[in-house]
Amino acid sequence: MDRLIYTALSGMQSSMNRQRVIASNMANAQTIGFRAEIMDQRPMTLKGDGLEARSLQEALVRSADMSGGEIVETGRGLDLSIDGEALMAVQATDGSEAYTRRGDLSITAGGLLVNGEGNPVLGDAGPITVPLGTNPSISPDGTIMVADPAAPDAPPQEVGRIKLASWQGSPIAKGLDGLFRVEGGGVLPQDAEATVKTGSLEQSNVKSTEVLVDMIDAQRLYAMRSKLIVTAREVDEGGSQLLRMS
Repeated sequence: MDRLIYTALSGMQSSMNRQRVIASNMANAQTIGFRAEIMDQRPMTLKGDGLEARSLQEALVRSADMSGGEIVETGRGLDLSIDGEALMAVQATDGSEAYTRRGDLSITAGGLLVNGEGNPVLGDAGPITVPLGTNPSISPDGTIMVADPAAPDAPPQEVGRIKLASWQGSPIAKGLDGLFRVEGGGVLPQDAEATVKTGSLEQSNVKSTEVLVDMIDAQRLYAMRSKLIVTAREVDEGGSQLLRMS
């Protein structure tokens, strides 16, 4: 019976991991540019001399749903949504280059251009800084232009261009911080044809109704697997009673 118990236990652990992923997706249903996480569940058969009658289960987050979310008009000049499937390059807390779809940008007191999570936005020469006291604007190709209010007749000056990267054909993984990175290290190439639309934001692609259905399904599957352990105990007790009778 120990084999049945361990098999059922691995399934229960997978169900708990699935519940955590569902809870994370539900919690980020209103997060700008969020990509729903996808749980990958696969059997892990133990190889050996005996019969491969049972398989343990492994469940990990290996990818994310890269489909686009709803575009909402905001009218704010520093809000942007990315056309197509490109990702915006930002600097993670560890200093590495990471990628996101979150485009609610702002300027810090030091002039650093950051998104809603506080990650500095990267350009061709690193994090983009905007001179304080100027009026910034974003071109469709991601170029940041600033105008000096003290010189209204002077043409706007370019201070940087947001790196819009193409992930097609590159293995990327989503981290616990919600940012995408190239698996094994490295950076994504610039997508020269990618464009942005200012005054709008891309919402999360999590569908609340589907997440609720998945949550109910995961709860029922966990209950079914827990009953296997109860059944194993009952079978073991029945066998012990037969031995005592003999």
